[in-house]
Amino acid sequence: MAFNIAQYNRQMFLKLIVISLAMFAFGYALIPMYRVLCEVTGINVVTSKNNYGTRAVHAVEKNTQVDESRLITVEFDSNTQGPFRFRSIKSSMQVHPGEMVQVIYEVVNTQGRSVSAQAIPSYAPKQSTQHFTKLECFCFAEQTLKPNESREMPVVFIIDPALPKDIKNITLSYTFFEINGTQKVVPGQHNSKASKI
Repeated sequence: MAFNIAQYNRQMFLKLIVISLAMFAFGYALIPMYRVLCEVTGINVVTSKNNYGTRAVHAVEKNTQVDESRLITVEFDSNTQGPFRFRSIKSSMQVHPGEMVQVIYEVVNTQGRSVSAQAIPSYAPKQSTQHFTKLECFCFAEQTLKPNESREMPVVFIIDPALPKDIKNITLSYTFFEINGTQKVVPGQHNSKASKI
């Protein structure tokens, strides 16, 4: 009886080794198999063959959504209500509709205390609002600045190619105001004038 158990254990051990090796081989072969499958189906193709048969990385595909026949001038305006210096690094830029663009705003807490703040955007002309899409923006969340902290904050945006053809200029304006401070936001009133470079 003991012999049969030892033989059974030995057979089970060999089976487990074979299964483990098969699983390792499958995992190792998975990447080449995935690449071949992608090339055959045309899904998620990351390589191509040139005339010499060697593999080369695809050039980045051109974004067909960009309207290169038009240029829109975007101006960046900044206002503060609170203990800040706040401005856009660039005063304006020209962009093609459909092009993804980044601009940096800089804020400095001029106080020797931590300050929580929020930014509210506005657009001119008003009809451009629905065509101005922000993908990343410091205005999406409350900002907490340490005493005398300086911070650069990106805004990533796209202007929809469906923007009316007669709109050639857009102004993106931010009011940066202290939350729970002595300053209160009053629509249409700013404590400091717009600051640009």
